[in-house]
Amino acid sequence: MANLWLDRSEYPFVSHHFDINGQKLHFIDEGKGETILFVHGTPSWSFDFRNVIKELKENFRCIAVDHIGFGLSDKPEHYDYSTQNHSKTLEKFILEKQLDNVTLVVHDFGGPIGLNIAIKYPEKIKNIVVLNSWLWSSKDDPDYIKLQKILKSPLLPFLYRYLNFSPRFILPKSFGEHKLTKLLLKQYTKPFANKTQRNGPLAFAKSLLNDQNWFEELWNKKKPISEKPTLFIWGMKDPVIKPHNLVKFQAGFVNSRTIKLETSGHFPQEEQPDKVTKAIFDFLNE
Repeated sequence: MANLWLDRSEYPFVSHHFDINGQKLHFIDEGKGETILFVHGTPSWSFDFRNVIKELKENFRCIAVDHIGFGLSDKPEHYDYSTQNHSKTLEKFILEKQLDNVTLVVHDFGGPIGLNIAIKYPEKIKNIVVLNSWLWSSKDDPDYIKLQKILKSPLLPFLYRYLNFSPRFILPKSFGEHKLTKLLLKQYTKPFANKTQRNGPLAFAKSLLNDQNWFEELWNKKKPISEKPTLFIWGMKDPVIKPHNLVKFQAGFVNSRTIKLETSGHFPQEEQPDKVTKAIFDFLNE
């Protein structure tokens, strides 16, 4: 059965697949011109960039991947779903596709996944666009300290596997004033059809618990990309990754500009795609 839940009017793109570790990584490759590579976080997929891609593909080549375990990619029950392995997969994809002069657009966990590669191959990255993300340890962050208790709960795997907790409950709660409709929410919950297919989001939750030192290493290694032209697009009503994270990013990336979306939450590209599109377009046409 094909993905009967998929709304092709919302997501009218041609599907492509990249074979990696015996799995099929789904991606879209739309338009022509300089390459923009979109890297999603959790519990989302390339769908959340669709409205931005529909516009930008008129002038750019827009590539967006679905990490293994997400969207239209394979979702094996047993797999290395670590953040570091997602980054290795994306690295192989970029190298095999010989992508150069890339504008890297990262969101949420896409930040550490994508920026790790940019730090390793700065010569391949022309510009960086960051939407509500991070690149350092949150160990001393009061919000993270509270969250840790939940992440350590033995109930967490049950909630994620049996209730599809991440897309059903956490995702809609992370929006600002632009709420997600039930029809659109379905496009985020349906990729995770059953409990065996929900280990991707669970692994990202565990990553928050286990990978803080790795995130901090990335921050300390960021010098090769700290002067790249960088655009921050930030939903200021994000209850998850709050505005003090933007301030930290701005301090570390000296050649940056910022667009603040005052009414947007954690998913600016879903909540205010027109403003996100315009911000990226203007930034790249300077």
